Amino acid sequence: MNAFTTWDDLDSTQRMRWRDELLQLQLRYVDALDSARFDEWPDFFMPNARYTVQSRENFDRGLPLALMDLESQGMMRDRVYGVTQTIFHAPYYMRHLCNSPLIVDMKSNDQVEGGFVLSALTHYAVYRTKPGQSSEIYNVGCYHDDVVQTANGLRFIKKLCLYDTELILNSLIYPI
Repeated sequence: MNAFTTWDDLDSTQRMRWRDELLQLQLRYVDALDSARFDEWPDFFMPNARYTVQSRENFDRGLPLALMDLESQGMMRDRVYGVTQTIFHAPYYMRHLCNSPLIVDMKSNDQVEGGFVLSALTHYAVYRTKPGQSSEIYNVGCYHDDVVQTANGLRFIKKLCLYDTELILNSLIYPI
């Protein structure tokens, strides 16, 4: 894509291309989780990326407590190992529903691969279905994402899953 300094510098065709790429990233991300392809999950992130699952209440109050706070792709791989190899729980399926991402900012940044950081909000709802039972709402909230361009497409450098749900059913096992 062309050089720029902000989102406002892009023409409508360029904006459409970025929106489409970001939407595809989000759709591939939730498809990997919904299909239990957890080994793929860390690959959506840069090596130094941060993944956080935090309540809206704590976020709004400026409190740092989070249900999950992983500071690198390596920590994400450790989580995948724990989820797939060591944690025992009743099986269930997840299904994410997301709206189209809203790009809220795009700034040049020479410190990251691709030379820019794209910031976006995507509202989500996650349903959980246990075999033989009805589906239930598991988690609802908004992804606050920072994304960079790489040779392999867009990748997250920050994904904050800011959830509205006041009660997490049982526990948070899989990534949101």
